[in-house]
Amino acid sequence: MELSGTYRLISTSRRILDTGEEVSAFGKNAKGSIIYGNDGRFLVLITNDGRPKPESNEAMTDQQRADLHRTMIAYGGTYSFDGKKVEHHIDLAWNEVWAGTTVVRDVKIEGNRVYYTARPAIFSGDGKMSVISLVWEKVE
Repeated sequence: MELSGTYRLISTSRRILDTGEEVSAFGKNAKGSIIYGNDGRFLVLITNDGRPKPESNEAMTDQQRADLHRTMIAYGGTYSFDGKKVEHHIDLAWNEVWAGTTVVRDVKIEGNRVYYTARPAIFSGDGKMSVISLVWEKVE
């Protein structure tokens, strides 16, 4: 089973473990791309729905910069895939806490779609232990 290619984000969901509540992980219309290379490297970028748009780079405030940072995820490194799970060995990240770590996603591939389920982890947006599910579609 091959994972290499470029994918676009189709949907996200998040289950908050303390309450069982199901919510959108990054908003209804989140955007994202993930690229898996044949060389074993990957890069992912996800932006939340409803991100702020400052007037210009020159006029951007520190608060606007912080808000933009809070409404995105970006990381990359190397990956390994065994057909059932992908391990992302992170060597660069928007959040330096992630650099040097490995995150595991359980994977199901159906046609040109990849279904991810993350292992339980603290959600960076609010610190609540959550399980994130993502659907990616291969870009043809």
